[in-house]
Amino acid sequence: MIGSFPITNTMVNAWIAVVFFVIVAAIASRRKGLVPKGIHNIFEAVVEFLLTESQKVTGDRKRAVAFLPIVGTIFLFVLFSNWIGQIPGTGSIGFYQLKDGVQELVPIFRPATSDLNMTLAIAAFAVISSHLFGLMKLGPVNHLSKFLNFKGIILSIPKGPMAFVVAVIEFGVGLIEIVSELAKVLSLSLRLFGNIFAGEVLMTVIMGIFAFFLPLPFVFLELLVGVIQATVFAMLTLAYLTVATEAHATEHDAHAEEEREKLDPGDVALEPIHS
Repeated sequence: MIGSFPITNTMVNAWIAVVFFVIVAAIASRRKGLVPKGIHNIFEAVVEFLLTESQKVTGDRKRAVAFLPIVGTIFLFVLFSNWIGQIPGTGSIGFYQLKDGVQELVPIFRPATSDLNMTLAIAAFAVISSHLFGLMKLGPVNHLSKFLNFKGIILSIPKGPMAFVVAVIEFGVGLIEIVSELAKVLSLSLRLFGNIFAGEVLMTVIMGIFAFFLPLPFVFLELLVGVIQATVFAMLTLAYLTVATEAHATEHDAHAEEEREKLDPGDVALEPIHS
């Protein structure tokens, strides 16, 4: 406790991750020349790899560059938080506390992502960031019309009753999309929390059975799970950012695009060139 502010063992590991990346950022910012040397080659390789993978999702390098600070930070933070749980002493070094007449070990360190509060915070940040980018890219009216499509209803009135009915249905779909945004936060946070917490329990059980050699395959498994979960979390965040910054196509626009894709260039008549 710091005053009335509670400090948890997972929060301690999160602070360790923050301090680690602050030091890495300080070292990376001290690069003086255009040509990287030494450890800066590693930094540049990591950034280039993340940027290349992000561009595969966005299909646009400009958006990939804009999203990289958020997606890259989430990926590296989650990966480090997952892996730090495999350091000897994490989850096993602590003090015993009497609870309900039983002595229980309270570890000093636990993986930050094994705390549901932490994963909820990261997931909420990812989803809120996608909406902020959507507001900046599309504007408030166009972005909010994905969820509260009053604009579509107003524009459908002159087009006839069928267009109005379609607009009302789209309005209902938009309300369902609001629920899906909340579901994104829950799914992101619970998936990460469940996998890391389950891995922590698994390692505790295995090391309780036999502390030497037997846990090694499970340690490598947890390292692999840490990479997978960090990648899934980052890729889903990137997908949310990409979708949020794309305009909401109308049925007419979608039909026109489909017709253009079906059009055979050989069927297009060339206009005569007048000299």
